[in-house]
Amino acid sequence: MRRNRKIYLGLIIITIILGLLSRTSLTPELIYPYIGDFFYSLMFFFIVGFLFPNMKTLKTALISISICYLIELLQLYQADWINTIRSYKLGGLILGFGFLWSDIISYTLGGLLGFMLEKTYHSRIELSK
Repeated sequence: MRRNRKIYLGLIIITIILGLLSRTSLTPELIYPYIGDFFYSLMFFFIVGFLFPNMKTLKTALISISICYLIELLQLYQADWINTIRSYKLGGLILGFGFLWSDIISYTLGGLLGFMLEKTYHSRIELSK
């Protein structure tokens, strides 16, 4: 089933807003360290889905989670040039600062939520036919 790019663009924007809001004092202290990474991975699911509207849902989830893992592993690299990029707000939001195993879990859960949302949506469409 082909994804609607207008809907996915909207989902990307909503997820970015939720991710930015998760970095405010509105977020409960218990989930504050994890929720931003969760939304980051969910956003990548929607971006990959937007870029490849005919891609199967499982492949979309695996690619988006892999991108997040790669970015997390890149945080182990601490050269001056990449740390300079990280010193800017946008660079820090995109690249992060230090490797954490908890981020890997958050990325996995965010990608899985994207997978489940899309699968649920498609199964409901099939049932309504």
